Amino acid sequence: MRNVAKLSDLPDTEPVRVDVDGVPVCLVRLGEQVKAVHDTCSHQQWSLADDGMVWGNGVECSLHGSTFDLDSGEPASLPANQPIPTFAVQIDGDEVNVDVSAATNDAPFPDH
Repeated sequence: MRNVAKLSDLPDTEPVRVDVDGVPVCLVRLGEQVKAVHDTCSHQQWSLADDGMVWGNGVECSLHGSTFDLDSGEPASLPANQPIPTFAVQIDGDEVNVDVSAATNDAPFPDH
């Protein structure tokens, strides 16, 4: 686990990109929870945090509108048809810690 952000600094329901040991990660705060997924859309390698939108428990890519479930990494809408990696998150007080050593799902790490 690596400390990547302060919970109090993360805007609610707005994707934020952080770099964790060379891996681009999209963090999404949902109230007191934080979800972490690979920041690269599996459709055309676009940053999910770059003008992305949060809908319920999903993040939408601003390039072509693919939406990914923040828990499973599965695409919920086309044109993406491959999942993105999801990562374990631990909140300790105001510290947000993410483990990028392995995905919590079976999704392959995209090129970035």
